[in-house]
Amino acid sequence: MAAAAAPPLHSVFVYGTLLADEVVRVLLKRVPPSSPAILHNYHRFSIKGRVYPAILPVDCKKVAGEVLLGITDQELDILDSFEDVEYERRAVEVSLVDNSEKLIVGAYIWVNKDDPNLYGEWDFEEWKRLHLEDYLVMTTEFMEEMEKPQD
Repeated sequence: MAAAAAPPLHSVFVYGTLLADEVVRVLLKRVPPSSPAILHNYHRFSIKGRVYPAILPVDCKKVAGEVLLGITDQELDILDSFEDVEYERRAVEVSLVDNSEKLIVGAYIWVNKDDPNLYGEWDFEEWKRLHLEDYLVMTTEFMEEMEKPQD
């Protein structure tokens, strides 16, 4: 009997709180290999009242982030749940920083393109300094809830 083919692995462009290895480790129980990448013609906005960002298409702008490589179906389900209904995972083309190679990857795009709460530009280093600790507590609680047996 032939061995079953390995399920396909996914690549996901991250640009906000998932740039923090600590957050990814809580969600996926590991830090997958990653590669710095640029998403062209998008902008990373701050959201009033939230500590995480949103991206939306904006001509002539770009978002620096990372591509998480080798994501399994199960890990993708966790990321989809974590990103919730306010985001939609869509295929986008990114350019890898190291070699300018272009890849089609998944990225979580803010659903409400006319959201009046989007403003300015989100800053990862500032978020890390001000919010990482609390965010890790919230992420850990999210995973504990997700891992509870469903009745």
